Amino acid sequence: MTEFISTCSMPLAIVFLIAGFFLLVKGADVFVEGSSSIAKRFHVPAIIIGLTIVAMGTSLPETAVSVVAAIQHKNTLAISNVVGSNIFNMMVVIGFCAIMTPVAVQKSTLKRDFPYSVFAALLLMILGGVGMKLGRFDSAVFLVFFAIFIGTMIRMALKAGKEGGQPQSEEIEAAEAQKVMSMPKSLLFLVVGVAGIVIGGDVVVDSASNIALKIGMSQTLVGLTIVSIGTSLPELITSVTAACKHNADIAIGNIVGSNIFNILFVLGITALLTPVQYSKDFIVDNIMAVICMVMLFLCVILTKDKKLNRAGGILMLLSYAAYFVCFIVLQIKLV
Repeated sequence: MTEFISTCSMPLAIVFLIAGFFLLVKGADVFVEGSSSIAKRFHVPAIIIGLTIVAMGTSLPETAVSVVAAIQHKNTLAISNVVGSNIFNMMVVIGFCAIMTPVAVQKSTLKRDFPYSVFAALLLMILGGVGMKLGRFDSAVFLVFFAIFIGTMIRMALKAGKEGGQPQSEEIEAAEAQKVMSMPKSLLFLVVGVAGIVIGGDVVVDSASNIALKIGMSQTLVGLTIVSIGTSLPELITSVTAACKHNADIAIGNIVGSNIFNILFVLGITALLTPVQYSKDFIVDNIMAVICMVMLFLCVILTKDKKLNRAGGILMLLSYAAYFVCFIVLQIKLV
């Protein structure tokens, strides 16, 4: 199957790519439903389920693609998928939400998530730049800081819950609304979800590599554009839906949190399974990711009501368009 997808015609490769994205997104949803139901059966609190299983669910597509790409020695695709997804989340997903409705930012996001996201991006640059490879030591560092982040989130959420001050995150609300299924059905959902994620990740990597080869695009460009946009669909759908319901107050927190997950969890798991080569080109892209964070931070704190308004949203979208065009022009010149 892998060989067929890697050598099929362009139209068929595009069909496989779309099918792969569908399997990734749907597989992640089914996996979250099954695992959340099992956790509830064992009386795991909703706050723990929401901030771990449900929150990780949106990063499962990136995890599957990066792991499969690394195993197939398509290392540039493994890292560019994560970095590209983070940039797309910050500039496009949040930009669209801000255009639809002004987006407020919670204090916890400004004080905790923004600095931690910048730290994660800088950590990737430092660890990747030393030896130009991400190995098991780097994986351990990522996963330790990921555990610290999750622990801090749970502790702050529990404290806020006791004080009754802060609204719950979408993940916690989703976990509370999750119905408890029978154990056989939960296990079936778990298995089907994992199968969808694994197969979808394999199909996306093979079809994306085929498309890149046929139109002369580098794997880095495909990862930073086509693949990263596809794996960001859960974040895009969730955030835009929240904005349509005028409930986008926690959209930025969810996106920033997802970006932290992508670097510390996705690359942590990927590097644990197999070493990942780090290209010098990723330093520029990581710097761009940090610039996105700083730009978003400034767009929020410089407004009187501490909200990302339509002007800020348009600026984010135009900035992404400029980055996209400049990157393609640079790739063409290199070719």
